[in-house]
Parts: sequence; structure tokens; C-alpha cells
Amino acid sequence: MVKRSQMPVLLLVEDDPGLLSQLRWCFDDFEVVTATNRDEAITQLRRAEPSVVTLDLGLPPDPGGASEGLATLEQILSLAPQTKVIVVTGNDDRDNAVRAVALGAYDFYQKPVDAELLKLIVQRAHRIYELEQENRRLQQNQGASPLPGLIAGSPEMLKICRTVEKVAPVDVTTLLLGESGTGKEVVARAIHSRSHRRDASFVAINCAAIPENLLESELFGHEKGAFTGATRQSRGKIEYADGGTLFLDEVGDLALSLQAKLLRFLQERSIERVGGREDIPVDVRVICATHQELPGLIAENTFREDLFYRISEMSITIPPLRERTDDAHLLARVFLERFAREQGRALKDFTPEALSAIKAHNWPGNVRELENRVKRAVVMADGAQITSEDLELSDSGEDPLMLNLRQVRDDAEGRALRHTLQIVDGNISRAAELLGVSRPTLYDLLKKHGLNR
Repeated sequence: MVKRSQMPVLLLVEDDPGLLSQLRWCFDDFEVVTATNRDEAITQLRRAEPSVVTLDLGLPPDPGGASEGLATLEQILSLAPQTKVIVVTGNDDRDNAVRAVALGAYDFYQKPVDAELLKLIVQRAHRIYELEQENRRLQQNQGASPLPGLIAGSPEMLKICRTVEKVAPVDVTTLLLGESGTGKEVVARAIHSRSHRRDASFVAINCAAIPENLLESELFGHEKGAFTGATRQSRGKIEYADGGTLFLDEVGDLALSLQAKLLRFLQERSIERVGGREDIPVDVRVICATHQELPGLIAENTFREDLFYRISEMSITIPPLRERTDDAHLLARVFLERFAREQGRALKDFTPEALSAIKAHNWPGNVRELENRVKRAVVMADGAQITSEDLELSDSGEDPLMLNLRQVRDDAEGRALRHTLQIVDGNISRAAELLGVSRPTLYDLLKKHGLNR
């Protein structure tokens, strides 16, 4: 015997107590919940999450018409679009039944009620609901985790996954390139997890987050008495990663003095602690990442060219979220499922308007911005679905608080670029000088606005 808690839920919305009582006992294979008006129906919908709803269109305060029933139908489908709604109408009300189907109802049934026939329609509707749910799960699983921890379904990211699978087994020093928030550390961890070093440590350090005077000790360790406050010997991140993988994030921010020490380590595979004289051999795979254009930094003499070639034995460029076909939708749903589970919220999906906003938004903060917006929306949402307001996005995808300011700023920026390029006849160095930016920054701005010389 199936436990009631494991049975599918059927919601009966009917204002006739006699008919409601009759129908309640017809569905042995369902856990049946009931409602007699729109407010009760929406309450039960949120509480019980039924797979199928039978809905009498003639609900109070319009029991002789269909206005309240149709309004209830629209609200149900807005809150739970996957739910199958079967509308029950009077004999002479075929027009409203057809209208209900056009609004999104699964099917309709005319009174007087034949319990066996209605039961058959409900069972078929539930089966369709199950098949659709399973199809969604299969589609999500097929694209969501081609590599451990990496969520990707777009052709752009699946190409990255194929590259990772080829690179991971080989101990080549790898450079990950991409904007902030694109998931460079996630890709680095995927490389580690597919390598022969997966059972050893993965040690990550952000080179931009630690002051220069502390970063050397953090990387290479120090001996007791090497500097004020060094009261004991300490191993650095490189030693802790011995046998495993060292991930150097934002390597473009390393000071030139540290770049020289890092280059020596990569060449010799040994280190000296700060204040020490002993060469310590270290067996470690190195993965570096940066959002900066390293060739531009080399041209400005702020990054060593020999170090660039040493860390980029293999380079992987991770595309920004705005260039990944439909990945934003996939990621948003994965984040929603995760955060809803963590927060104990019964949130199942996004409204159509929210999905449109996700698709239209430019995502300057990439995956990190999307993750933060979904997490905040899960906390703040009032309904059963996430809305564009919960995401703090307009239907056009722009942040409503930033729409005008961003638009004005981008328009002014584009005009300034075009005007300057005309003045200098396309000379990039001269244009960068006039605008007061570096050449790499100017190249980024030209790409952003779709301009060439």
C-alpha cells in the first residue's frame, strides 16, 4: 500500500459541497485536498503543490459565470506553470472551456460529472506531469554537470569542458583567462579533480587580495626570525600544495619582484623560504588565472614576458556569461534549487517575466552576480515563483535602479571613443593618451562598444 505522503496530490476546486464530497472519494490513487473559492485554492496550491487541479469555472462571487474561475486559472498557472489544470464547466459553456484551454488549462470536462471518466482524465494529466518533470530533470542533468562542480550547457562552455578533459591528465602549467566572476576557480578545480593529483590538496590563493609585503611569505613561507613577528618557522602555500595543485588567482597583480621568484620556482621546481637558504623541492601543478590582458601589461613593463610564456603552456579563455547561449537560465535554475533547499523555501521556478529579464540582462558581474541575485531573490520572494522584481531586474533585463545611469554613462563613453578615434585618425596609442587610459583598457572599451579603428 502506498503511503499517503508518497501519493501525488490532487486539488479539487468546487463550490458545490455535495459534488465536492462525491468527487473526494473517487481518487484512491491521489492525496486529495479541496477548496471552495479562489483564496482557498491558492492557499492549497502553495501548501500542497498538487500535480493536477480540477477547477470549476463557476466560483463565488460569480457562480453563474466564469470570470472568477478564469481568474483563478490564470493565478494558478502564474504560480505553478507545470501544474495540469482541468476545468469543469456546465453543459452550455463550451466557449469558456475553450477560452480556458487557450489560457493554459490542460483539458476541460463538462457537467454532469462522470466520476470514472474524470478519474481517467486526471490520471492521464498526472502522467503527463510526471513525464515533463522527468524530461526536465534529464535535460538538466545532461547539461548541468559535464565536469564535477562545473555547470554548463551552452556550446561555448561545453567546448571549455572538452578542453579541460584533455588538459587535466597532463601536468602542463595552465593559464585561465576571463572576466571577473566567470568561474575561473571552478574550472581550475575541475582540472584538479580530473587529474592524477585529485586525491592531494588543491591550494588557492588570490594574489590581489594580500598586501605585497605579506604575499611573499604567504607563497614561499618563512623561517623563524626572518622579519619582525616571525616567531616560528612557517610553510607557504606552495609547500602545502606539494603533490597537488596550486591555483594562483589574479596572477596579473603580482609585483615584479615576486614575478621573478615565481619564475625561478616554475623553472627549478624548488623554493627558498623567506630568510632561509635551503632549496626545498616541491612537486606541484600550477594553474594561474587573471582577468587582465597580460600582453598589454607586458607592453607596459608591469608583467614579465618570460613569466607569461612559462605560465601559459596551455591557455583557456572562459567566455563571459552574456556570450554563453542559454547558460544563464540553466545556472539560475541550479542556483534556485540549491538556495531554496538551503533556505527551506518551496520555490520551484521563475516567472516568464523573470526568465525574460535573466536572458536580457548583460550580467557585467557574470556568474557571481547571477548567483548573488538568485540567492537574494530566494530570501525575499513572497510567491511560489521568483519574479523579475525579486531579482531586482526589469523585464528588459536591466537593473531598474541602474538603468538610466548606466545608459547615460555608456552612451557618453561611446561618443567620447568615437570622437577621439576620429581626431587621431585611429591611432590607438594617441587615443589612449588623450583619454587618459592604458592601451589594454582602450582595447577593452573598443570591444565593448563594437568599435574599430
